Amino acid sequence: MTKNKRFDWILLIILFSYFMILLDNSIIFTGTVKIAQELQLNQQTLSWVSSAYSLTFGGFLLLGGRAGDLFGRRRIFEIGLTIFGLGSLIVGLAVNAPMIIVARAFQGIGSAILAPTTLAILMDTYEGPARVRAIAYYGAMAGIGASVSLVIGGVFASLLTWRVGFFINVPISIWMFYLAMRHLKADRGQNGGKLDWVGTITSLIGMSALVYSIVGTWAKLPAVILAIVMLTGFIFQERQTTQPIMPLRLFADRERLGAYLGRFLYLGSMLGFWFITPQLMQNQLGFSALMAGIAFFPLTIVNFIVALQVARLTAKWGNGWLLIVGIGLTLIGMFWLSFFTPELGYWLGIALPMAVIGVGQGLSLSPFTAAGVAHTQGRDAGAASGVVNVMHQIGGSVGLAILVAVQNMAHSQVAGFQQAILTGSGLLLLALLAAVFLILPGERK
Repeated sequence: MTKNKRFDWILLIILFSYFMILLDNSIIFTGTVKIAQELQLNQQTLSWVSSAYSLTFGGFLLLGGRAGDLFGRRRIFEIGLTIFGLGSLIVGLAVNAPMIIVARAFQGIGSAILAPTTLAILMDTYEGPARVRAIAYYGAMAGIGASVSLVIGGVFASLLTWRVGFFINVPISIWMFYLAMRHLKADRGQNGGKLDWVGTITSLIGMSALVYSIVGTWAKLPAVILAIVMLTGFIFQERQTTQPIMPLRLFADRERLGAYLGRFLYLGSMLGFWFITPQLMQNQLGFSALMAGIAFFPLTIVNFIVALQVARLTAKWGNGWLLIVGIGLTLIGMFWLSFFTPELGYWLGIALPMAVIGVGQGLSLSPFTAAGVAHTQGRDAGAASGVVNVMHQIGGSVGLAILVAVQNMAHSQVAGFQQAILTGSGLLLLALLAAVFLILPGERK
């Protein structure tokens, strides 16, 4: 376990690696117009620049989480970094649609390895108050990174080129690889552990088919059927095998179950909010892509300040109560935002409710992460981290699809935005119920 040091290199490796993943998601949000113009992509092809990444990210997450348990965290982390860095380089060099789509899919595999492995390294390295503090920073990065990345993506797309956002990952990946070799301990994983190949293949096909049924453009019904068949087979296999890729015992704990369900719903609401709000500001308030990114500062700054207090507040209130307050404030902010009209303007209609959402987000994401890996043994840390990230990724994709569908049913963009944000508020209400009836009682038990 880590001791007091002058500088915590391991935490830097964990947080920087996570930030790279978040940065790439947000660059696509702010750079889509420029990418479409430069590579001459139509709307359907452009959607696959994001969807290809989502498909492999969601599909490989469980495998990425379990691989670290079995074969050693540092080795798997370095493989993930190499794939992610190489994928970023190819995306930056892309000259046509097939090249950028394949590169984004390859990059998604790297992200699927990095996201759960970094969280598992955190669980291995820290304990006690140091672990609470490290998880607080990790959870804060999920919110801060996503909103800061919108600004960075806007700067790159507006002032330089969208390619810079991908090229910048290459030297960062090389630096992270060097730091990992120097500061992460080499571990061999579980002696005698074997990969559950049947579980791996059924989860890979099942999760990919599930993501495709959400983000795909044709044959969505066959994808849903394939996902149901494969995931049913996957669960049956996990019950039978002695070395499952996703131990079903992870779901037996009430606190973890509530955290998985709550995170799914919470991220569904948040990703939809991050996606449709910049578009509204550009179309209804005349903001540029860069200004729309900067307009997220009320959320980002408040989120950052609040997130730094989470470790202290957890010790005072407990994880469950902090989460209930956080989700409740996010719900209030989202409900307030649903009353936006162009007449209200930016400050009253968006900035102030966004600040309330920022407080709620700052209080929520770290406790969600802590509850998702609560009471796990070392042998299951990677698998639990994989499930946390699956709920984050799949929840975000499902919520985004729901909110965009609701928005598109309305007769105007403002009415569509109001209805979509109200739907997001409904998802947050369900997340709040999961915290009240599952996470809090589970924590007390």
